[in-house]
Amino acid sequence: MPSQPAYNSQPLPEGFVYLRDIDPTILEEVRYAVSHNFMGRPMPGYLAPVIILTEAAALALKALQAEIRPFGLSLKVYDAYRPQDAVDSFTTWANDLNDQVTKNEFYPGINKKDVFDLGYIGKRSGHTRGSTVDLTLVPLPVPPQPIWKSGDPVLDGRLPRGQRFADNSIDMGSGFDCLDEIAHTHNPHIPVEARANRLLLLNLMTKHGFNPYDKEWWHFTLKDEPYPDTYFNFPVA
Repeated sequence: MPSQPAYNSQPLPEGFVYLRDIDPTILEEVRYAVSHNFMGRPMPGYLAPVIILTEAAALALKALQAEIRPFGLSLKVYDAYRPQDAVDSFTTWANDLNDQVTKNEFYPGINKKDVFDLGYIGKRSGHTRGSTVDLTLVPLPVPPQPIWKSGDPVLDGRLPRGQRFADNSIDMGSGFDCLDEIAHTHNPHIPVEARANRLLLLNLMTKHGFNPYDKEWWHFTLKDEPYPDTYFNFPVA
């Protein structure tokens, strides 16, 4: 994992916090601030690799982290608050059927034109309300992880652990942001250990007040989110 960069460079809207200010032990790997994501480039509005959330969501994650650390586990967050500009860029990307650069890793089994109908991308996102989070579980001490670089081999996110990108997460049965049925939380066609790991994450998150999204094992929204009808557009910086 790269060293943690400087952060907290802007005042946040009322009710929002930097996750590191609430719990600096939670790992952050902000995939949309770099190029290792389904678009293959940093997303608009992601000016720094930092995690921003509503304070309510961040405090819930802090409580969960305190519960699991004694058992040798840590949360790792891939994404949380997401500007509307980034969500809009997803739509532009999805409509450009000539851009298939990341298909082999992130959507190898579906047609790009179907990402909306299949529920993997929407023109509105709970992330933009600030209380939705994409995350996984990582063993402690934190295992090393290669830093993905543009030009690296593009590995199918559906492949078994050891054959897809070497994320330091416990085995969840697919890579993060794999737009495929194999990433559905209750998909039965993954190894038993991975099914158990997904169930562990699901149970922990629901215990601490989050609702899951059944098509993405990593995606959860705080049940009592403070801004259920507000879609924000300040930068991640």
